[in-house]
Amino acid sequence: MRPLAVIGNVNVDLILGPAAAWPKAGTEIIVDHDELRVGGAAGNSALTWQALGVEFEIAANIGSDQFGRWLSEAFGHRSEKWPIRPEKTTLSVGIIHPDGERTFFTTKGHLPRFSLADVFAVLDAARLSSGYALLCGSFLTDDLTEQYDPFFDWADSHDVTVALDTGWPLDGWTQRNCAATRAWLSRSGIALLNEIEATTLAGIVDPIEAARHIRLHMPQDAIVVVKRGPDGAIAIGPEGVLVSVGAPVVEVVDTIGAGDVFNAAFLAALAGDAPLLSCLIAGTEVASRAISTLPRNYGGPTTLQEPLR
Repeated sequence: MRPLAVIGNVNVDLILGPAAAWPKAGTEIIVDHDELRVGGAAGNSALTWQALGVEFEIAANIGSDQFGRWLSEAFGHRSEKWPIRPEKTTLSVGIIHPDGERTFFTTKGHLPRFSLADVFAVLDAARLSSGYALLCGSFLTDDLTEQYDPFFDWADSHDVTVALDTGWPLDGWTQRNCAATRAWLSRSGIALLNEIEATTLAGIVDPIEAARHIRLHMPQDAIVVVKRGPDGAIAIGPEGVLVSVGAPVVEVVDTIGAGDVFNAAFLAALAGDAPLLSCLIAGTEVASRAISTLPRNYGGPTTLQEPLR
């Protein structure tokens, strides 16, 4: 199996809900569910790999408070080299709505100070050679994002394929954010986008045509994946071949991190040299399991070895 790493945002998620109508100011409501858990795109993907028994490295940083220590403990030896910032650890409060969707309130915290030096402090370039690096949280990790060019140079020099999932920009998909994302994708071997991201970047309503357009501006053997939630996922692979799968029908508990879970399962299958179709199936099945279970269940170490559908 090819080596795997994830680079990006790890923070604390406090999940509360469900809440239907937004309460009036100065009032209080009681909700049925609360959960304090590791969050952030990098954190969610790493938890998935951990549950699936996949070996990986994770480059992140933490704040200098009890939440930072708690995040570090969740990843054991993998967090031993994480830099500790003087800022408080980033905290997201997610309010779940009855349809499974959510609203987030997030503090800046430690994430903007995650840097390229922090990445190099953790990752073993020789061990990661010929593998995949999932790069995420691009619009939250300010210091690292400013250093993406040397990061991509480093990845190229060590034969590391970058899989990019930028996440949602805080100020929306402005022309500047779209231009930056296109530039990053031009140096990425894999794009992991949701449908709105793909169609916005391409300026094309149809997700398949949007994926084809995006791939034209990526390296020759690039893979573009479009995650479509309950409609499954599509991918445009080498030579422009289209692959698509539907998603299992499940009763949704909460969708937080669904795309991150998909990314992890997809890349784990890809690192095992599974066909692109099997990689899409792995992503949709593991993500569907995660969003429909409480406490969250990703499957186990044998999940990716079992026959898929």
